Amino acid sequence: MTATPAPALSAVSGQFESIFGSAPDGVWQAPGRVNLIGEHTDYNEGFVLPFAIDKAAKVAVRLRGDSCVRLLSTFGKQGLVETETTTLAPGSAKGWTKYPLGVVWALGQLGLDVPGFDLLMDSDVPLGAGLSSSHAIECAVIMALNDLTGAGLGLEDMVLATQRAENDFVGAPTGIMDQSASLRGSKGHAVFLDCRNQSVQLIPFDPREAGLVLLVIDTKVSHSHADGGYASRRESCEVGAQVLGVTALRDVGIGDLEEASGLLDSATFRRVRHIVTENDRVLQTVERLTTDGPAHIGLLLDASHASMRDDFEISCPELDLAVETSRAHGAIGARMTGGGFGGSAIALTPVGHEQEVRDAVVRAFAAAGFTTPDVFPVTPAAGAARLA
Repeated sequence: MTATPAPALSAVSGQFESIFGSAPDGVWQAPGRVNLIGEHTDYNEGFVLPFAIDKAAKVAVRLRGDSCVRLLSTFGKQGLVETETTTLAPGSAKGWTKYPLGVVWALGQLGLDVPGFDLLMDSDVPLGAGLSSSHAIECAVIMALNDLTGAGLGLEDMVLATQRAENDFVGAPTGIMDQSASLRGSKGHAVFLDCRNQSVQLIPFDPREAGLVLLVIDTKVSHSHADGGYASRRESCEVGAQVLGVTALRDVGIGDLEEASGLLDSATFRRVRHIVTENDRVLQTVERLTTDGPAHIGLLLDASHASMRDDFEISCPELDLAVETSRAHGAIGARMTGGGFGGSAIALTPVGHEQEVRDAVVRAFAAAGFTTPDVFPVTPAAGAARLA
């Protein structure tokens, strides 16, 4: 990950000390992520290609001698929250605190005795933008607790523990992509993840070296995975797999779609078709990045967005406008990224067209009466780590 400037690190430690009375035991950082391609394929045991970004959550933590947990963030209206490790249960936490407390609960489910602790959280990952701000918090916290308690968890263990926190404590039926990118990212690379067995291959992805910039367009349409839209898509995929007689949609190939169309209702078939074709697009993207470089993946990004818009139906007018406007003003490929129903789009853009794309998207949103979007570049960064 890009090194955290000393003043920023000192500020987090200093704030912790002023709030909790003494210095933290350490400071940990975990990045958000952008999913380059491979949407909703993770919980179908398929392929994804995210990368860690140069925006991250930082947590300063100090263990306590009792079971009390005290949590505070540097943003938002939620003040200091106090609870006990012994009373945690699904649904017992509110706001951002459900993510660190979910990690504590999940570690408890593994039989680990997590002591109380004080925690100050700071993050520059945009909230609700589809850049995995929640998983960044979870990954920073599990890294901290793993180090401080000597639990000895490996990266795969931490991925599954944070997934359990999301699924069973937070109530969001997500897969393993986001935390895998945050924990296993590498500067200048995307993380090619096989969600069936957690195997990872780092794929070179350096847009700047190719004369490109990856722009994130935060539409300001907030989304949440713990709602009906995400859950209903997952349910459709499970129904499709059951009807087709496979363990997961990972096992359905492009050549099987014609037969599937005769076995499934039209809505379920469209959901299945997105997953099957999206897995294929991930594999094609990996091949093109490996052999030809980032300048050759634009059409695959476009096709991915069309599939999410038309087959999986998780886009929205703001995302569609961001993608269409970016392409019309110089981007070589664009797509929505994340779970959908809001959040962000990405636009792979030649460096010389960066400002044109930014300006055009802002103008288009204003003309449509939408909230002004944030448009900013991200670069592939390293994964979670201890900073101090």
